[in-house]
Amino acid sequence: MTHKGRSVAVKVGLLGLGTVGAGTAAILLDSAGRHPLMADIEVYRVGVRSLTKPRPVAIAEEHLTTDLEAIVTDPDVDIVVEVIGGLEPARSLILKAIHAGKHVVTANKAVIARYGDEIFTAANEAGVYVLLEAAVGGGIPVIQPLKQALGVNRIHAVTGIVNGTTNYILTRMQQEGGDFEPILADAQALGYAEADPTADVDGLDAADKIAILASLAFGGRINLADVHSEGIRHVSAADITYADQLGFVIKLLAIARRDTCPVSNEVLDQLQLRVHPTLVPKSHPLASINDVYNAILVEGEPIGQVMFFGPGAGAGPTASAVASDILSIAASLKSQAAASPGPNPLLACSHQHYCKVSPMADIVSRFYVRLLAQDQPGIIGQLGTCFGNHEVSIESVVQIDLHDGVAEIVVVTHEVQEANFQTALDEVRAFAGIQTVPGVLRVL
Repeated sequence: MTHKGRSVAVKVGLLGLGTVGAGTAAILLDSAGRHPLMADIEVYRVGVRSLTKPRPVAIAEEHLTTDLEAIVTDPDVDIVVEVIGGLEPARSLILKAIHAGKHVVTANKAVIARYGDEIFTAANEAGVYVLLEAAVGGGIPVIQPLKQALGVNRIHAVTGIVNGTTNYILTRMQQEGGDFEPILADAQALGYAEADPTADVDGLDAADKIAILASLAFGGRINLADVHSEGIRHVSAADITYADQLGFVIKLLAIARRDTCPVSNEVLDQLQLRVHPTLVPKSHPLASINDVYNAILVEGEPIGQVMFFGPGAGAGPTASAVASDILSIAASLKSQAAASPGPNPLLACSHQHYCKVSPMADIVSRFYVRLLAQDQPGIIGQLGTCFGNHEVSIESVVQIDLHDGVAEIVVVTHEVQEANFQTALDEVRAFAGIQTVPGVLRVL
């Protein structure tokens, strides 16, 4: 892209021709009916593992190579698109592309969440863009809106259902009254869950994504280790049922919000960053997001609430997001070729500092607690006294059922500091009349 005033193709080096890579190539090779600039984007080189493997999209043999490093250092390549996934060699290839002066598009949330500091620092020094619309929410356009359209707002919170696997499992549990393990096995058989579902069901994938969203929303880099993460393995059919009776649904939420002082309500210069299963009121916009769909709710001033909803994964949606980033960079390159303006600050990552994150013990939340207790006088009174001693105010308490001398008690608290609640709960667990505390969830 060095010729001015001429229509010169923007050459793309595509790393990977799997599900997302093939979907991206299909979009780029079929520009009819799309933005006119798409016709000037050329799939120039494609990195693959095998040159003989059958492919879902037709790529001329001369464009294929197994040497991925040769693509990222090719002087004719303008944009390197990384869709191979995993941490390595993806990270190293991205950095080599940047050092070679290439713009980068990636769908790799794991690499960005863990190595974003290194990658964006290198990109800023090299004067190139690294775009990642496909890294969060699949085909849902949320990254660029946060950087551009919503950039004039003071963002207060970003709350999302950002993992389709866990949302599918929780939806099935809610609709069928089933338990986690058999529904997980069914999701694996249907291809909605990986053979090793750890990253999804333990909240790690959602933590990667909320770290990226928080960085964009609040203008600071995020240490992934600062994101509190809990999964859904311990959510039972009983918890789903009781939540429903109380007017809630259970969702795995990824939450990033500006923290406030619980006494003065003053906004603090630090964030809450957390992923955990949460009781969501049925009237809340996120309560109706079911199956494998994702949704991200952004709250800011002056806009209020904006929700982005759509398919969170899949070849088509993810490839759409990758191609949209390619188009954004191509537009910038075309502009530079015509008039040589400076870097576009809406596409670059400008912040350098790390956000300060609140300790989980300082978070203020409501709680749902399910206890199994001996059916004897005074148990509920003991609970009330213990919670009161630790400034835990009870909103409601219900004795749900009784079997073989064992009562099931459900308690919902008012807002309370996490540290106080956990201290009270530790004391409750030690009560002689309490058999077990099988369910503890936060309430939105």
